[in-house]
Amino acid sequence: MSSEKRKAILQIIIAAILLSTGGIILKFIDMPSMAIAGSRAVFSAAVVWLYLRRPRFTFSKAQISGAICYSSMVILFIVANKLTTAANAIILQFTAPIWVALLGAFILKERPRWYDIIAIIFTGVGMLLFFLDDMGGGSVAGNIVSVISGIALAGVTISLRFQKDGSPVETTLLGHLITIAIGIPFLFGASFNLQNIIGIFLLGTFQLGLAYIFYSLAIRHLTAMETILIMVLEPILNPIWVFLYNGERPGFMSLIGGIIVVGTIVWRGVISSRNYQIEENKSVKHQI
Repeated sequence: MSSEKRKAILQIIIAAILLSTGGIILKFIDMPSMAIAGSRAVFSAAVVWLYLRRPRFTFSKAQISGAICYSSMVILFIVANKLTTAANAIILQFTAPIWVALLGAFILKERPRWYDIIAIIFTGVGMLLFFLDDMGGGSVAGNIVSVISGIALAGVTISLRFQKDGSPVETTLLGHLITIAIGIPFLFGASFNLQNIIGIFLLGTFQLGLAYIFYSLAIRHLTAMETILIMVLEPILNPIWVFLYNGERPGFMSLIGGIIVVGTIVWRGVISSRNYQIEENKSVKHQI
């Protein structure tokens, strides 16, 4: 294994760990969701802008729609964490690849593969267990918001496919700027005590800003399969940190549903990556 490869694996592990701290830091902050989203975006935008130095905004329909979806995703994820458990929020958002497959069939006219159909069925079963588990509590609304957050993340992915030379970093930066604009009215009257300020700073700079920089650096040297397998650390570690912090735990059916969802998404990612590699090899041989 080359030194670049080892470095990339370390970078994406760091990215996954940083992203996984979102749940615990959000539990640490006592502020309205929109105020958190707007103030966090200030720090995230600053970190990403410093990294890019000279961002290239095309303001194409694809970049703008991707930025709107990204802003919606980060806002809804914060709202979801305030309404349901950290485990439910992150795992239901983790269903994004399934929504990409479904939306891709309508927007990109891409026919779902056999493994997409199987993954959609099993993910649906897993999601159903989440909602059945929370029917007696107040987490159903949080679960719904989490699912919509996953759909918004799928929207970001699809928008990037429309951008021929689009950069995911510029799209997310524009998304942060939109989030700031949306969140500004909610900052007035919010409690910016020391604990909240520290939490927002950690969310903006480390949990989101630096995490995405490490991710963008790592994926240049990793295969899609390697990226998927390592990034699954995020939905696994996220609820563990929260449990260690305040004892929050998902219900039994939610736990089973989470195992089904995460397992299905990883399985689909591995199969999809293998099929893509086979098709690439066939294409190369055909050209030769």
